Amino acid sequence: MSTKAERTTAFIIKTVASVFNKHGYIGTSMSDLTEATGLTKGAIYGNFENKEALALSAFQYNSNLLLSKIDEVLASESKALDKIFKLTDFYRNYDSFTLSMGGCPILNTGVDAQYNNRLLAAANKEAIKELEGKIALVFENGVKNNEIKLPVPPLQFAKQLFTMIQGAVAMATMTGDKKYLINTIAYLEVLIKKELKN
Repeated sequence: MSTKAERTTAFIIKTVASVFNKHGYIGTSMSDLTEATGLTKGAIYGNFENKEALALSAFQYNSNLLLSKIDEVLASESKALDKIFKLTDFYRNYDSFTLSMGGCPILNTGVDAQYNNRLLAAANKEAIKELEGKIALVFENGVKNNEIKLPVPPLQFAKQLFTMIQGAVAMATMTGDKKYLINTIAYLEVLIKKELKN
């Protein structure tokens, strides 16, 4: 059973995760945090060393939600191609999944933290590597089980796939036009069928 302090810490992280994701590390003020949580500045900093530590915990909360969802999506099918199509299907409606988070944590934090917060930027890079690794493992197992053929090594293909998806997420976010995401996913699915079918 968790202590009151642990519950308060968890509440703060869960509550401010979307605030940091929407407004960024620099753009999030102390009043944004106190307003979101209903707690005083002292109560918040009684649980976190500083704003940087809180922002990092908030990002880790959001990225863990995303990584857990990716695990769930990739575990739902047995064949490699089916798993990849489940992944592309998830990203087709990615905006619905990230709505309560304040948008894509990878995109938002990656851009915001690049020159403002080296710890956040490093955590973001780690989340990207972990995500690409999960996708690469599907490709690797697919090749091993003779289900698919790859024109390049699994990790390279996973990175290319994820880059195209994230690029589409970025364009859809910046323009407010979901067609960037839908059309890119449709193109990727055609490419996957053409390139990978054994």
